Amino acid sequence: MTEIPGSNITQSENGDLEAQQFVAGSRLSPAELKTLFLFEALDDDQLQWLSDNGVVEHRAGGTPIYTEGDEAASFFVMLSGTVAMTARVGDTEVESNRTNQRGVYGGATQSFLRGESLSPKNYTNSLRAVTDCELWVIGAHDFGERIREWFPMAMHLLQGIAMGLRRSQSLIGQRERLLSLGRLTAGLTHELNNPAAAAVRATAALRERVSKMRRKLSHLAGANVDAEALVVLTELQESAVERMAKAEKLSPLQVGDAEDALTGWLEDHGITDGWDLSPSLVAAGVDEGWLDEIADTLPPELLADGIHWVAYALETEQLMMEIEDSTERISALVAAAKQYSQLDRAAHQDIDVRDGLLSTLTMLQYKIKQPGNITLVKDFATDLPIIPAQPAELNQVWTNLIDNAIQAMPDGGTLTVRTALENDQVLVEICDTGVGVPHELQQKIFEPFFTTKPVGEGTGLGLDISYRVVTQRHGGDLRVVSKPGDTRFQVRLPINQPPAG
Repeated sequence: MTEIPGSNITQSENGDLEAQQFVAGSRLSPAELKTLFLFEALDDDQLQWLSDNGVVEHRAGGTPIYTEGDEAASFFVMLSGTVAMTARVGDTEVESNRTNQRGVYGGATQSFLRGESLSPKNYTNSLRAVTDCELWVIGAHDFGERIREWFPMAMHLLQGIAMGLRRSQSLIGQRERLLSLGRLTAGLTHELNNPAAAAVRATAALRERVSKMRRKLSHLAGANVDAEALVVLTELQESAVERMAKAEKLSPLQVGDAEDALTGWLEDHGITDGWDLSPSLVAAGVDEGWLDEIADTLPPELLADGIHWVAYALETEQLMMEIEDSTERISALVAAAKQYSQLDRAAHQDIDVRDGLLSTLTMLQYKIKQPGNITLVKDFATDLPIIPAQPAELNQVWTNLIDNAIQAMPDGGTLTVRTALENDQVLVEICDTGVGVPHELQQKIFEPFFTTKPVGEGTGLGLDISYRVVTQRHGGDLRVVSKPGDTRFQVRLPINQPPAG
């Protein structure tokens, strides 16, 4: 190792430069600045100006370097340590990057651009020291002016590019959000409509049955039925309801035969509307033997009223069960939507990936049902550990991958969602039996704006966003393995907190 004169830099045998401990408030020499990749192509005069105008600052681990919304007064280059960049999304701080790479920069990164819309006056994100950090700091105004002076042509190009990108990203990002919101809204409303409509129908039928029970009670009261007979009728109701709770599930053929048998029994005993009563009686597990017991218990003149009374009670109970089932399904859908969007939850938490996959499948259930011949297979491992993650962002990944898999099978097929424990990672596979991804496109599908869909049907951002969420935000890996009839998008997520870098 040899030391570079007048600097805090040592040079190894192979020529690499390594930084030593810096003194807060000191200035870096031109030789030290040249070791930072951002300044390695500058000439001596430019390096000297930077040396004269920038200083070294120290930040203790856990303290902010700058905060989103504050005046963008400084440009920072990291010399040592680990930093994390975050941005506010609503009331939550979302971490976008964490790194220990020497030479990374942040702060007033657009100070050299002119114009209100291009050069923000406030920091657009926050930077925090994860460990003790040494930073080289320079004033944003002077730095921006000098960069424009040194590279005038580059500034014109950058301003044009920045303006164009900002406009296109705003339009495309808005369209992507609207498409995603539209998909989820359509799915949720479709799934909510079925149980809601069932509850409405059951409520209307329940009102009718209760009305009939009131009329039947009025008829019994007017027939001067003695108290003992009313007690018997009440006991028959309770017995029938208990019998219904224990009734075995019959096949459609068995149900048809049982209804025919009960209808015949009722007609033989002078009850002409047996065809209307038999379905509710069969659903409660009533058979001819039990009807014989009722006939032996009740006086002949009360048999028809008694059986109607019991049938109405059973129908009422069945309708209430249907309403309960419908409202439980609505509650489950709302819970799935809340879990999917991660409302009222921290952005970063310890999760079971199966919960996110199940809620996403619930949200997309209507799309799975649309073709009518897609078979869903859930193959979830039981030994998956809880992992640290951003669940709302992972749910967006599952949405993109599952939605793509469904679209890859317009004529139907098998959608498989599989999880497994693979060494020190959790593996999630979204598999479809579509035509597959050609080998020459498999390396391009994760690029921004690349899409194989027809014009107007895709933005080309879904897989790019998914890739960045998995790799950059979670330290994982996303890849595709595909051949005709077997395409697998494989997401691997680390069990432990992802390392910096």
